[in-house]
Amino acid sequence: MTLLATEIVFEVSEDEVDGGYSASAVGYGIHTQGETIEEIRENVREAFECYFDGELARPEVIHLHFSHDEVLVL
Repeated sequence: MTLLATEIVFEVSEDEVDGGYSASAVGYGIHTQGETIEEIRENVREAFECYFDGELARPEVIHLHFSHDEVLVL
């Protein structure tokens, strides 16, 4: 019996130095970037479609996990 992943998780982080966002799929070799949140969403979908174009079983849900660090200056 083969279990299929029903969800793929992308870790999304904000580039504090240059601005914009980068996203990487956990457990897959999928990486992309975007200047805005809307652009990163669009680029994640496009990268996902390119990666799973073909014979690979594809997940049904894309989950974006935004990591956000805050720095408090004392």
